[in-house]
Amino acid sequence: MQTSFLNRRRLIAGMAAGGATLLAGCGNGVGNPNATTIDQRVDATQNFLFNRYPGTRDLAAKAAGILFMPLITKAGIGIGGSYGRGALRINGATVDYYSATQATIGLQIGAQQYGHALFFMTQEALRQFRTSAGWSVGADAEYALNDQGGNLSAETLTALDPVIALVFGQSGLIVGATLEGTKYQRILP
Repeated sequence: MQTSFLNRRRLIAGMAAGGATLLAGCGNGVGNPNATTIDQRVDATQNFLFNRYPGTRDLAAKAAGILFMPLITKAGIGIGGSYGRGALRINGATVDYYSATQATIGLQIGAQQYGHALFFMTQEALRQFRTSAGWSVGADAEYALNDQGGNLSAETLTALDPVIALVFGQSGLIVGATLEGTKYQRILP
């Protein structure tokens, strides 16, 4: 009985260490909070979105501000987490830098990378985001869906939701990406 307990304990410790190694080994620039690097990644992300999903140009034109998170790395084996950095842009200019973190517990194994953008459609939503000590995505966010042609749905472009989230570029072994529970905090690059 004691041996079984110790083996489980070693297994869990090994899984946690492996998950941390996977997360650290992914190329999201952790440990290099350089404003130039973040801005270059945000520029590339914005160009990708505007070219791949033309409807995002119209959405951006209506938004009070957009938080671009170019690369989020998520990994887990039972216990998991995700991390990434990005920039908030208002009228096309970077005004702040943010980190996004998420912790998860449950049935999961693998690693995944993806990007996302949060379109703040009202000044009030943008103000709440910028003045909070740690803002989390909740049920008030509308997830934008793209059709086969790479266009955003008409419902998204006419939505009255204060925050519209677009998740893109998913690759890896964990199926699906959700932003619920992701916490955003302002960082100094």
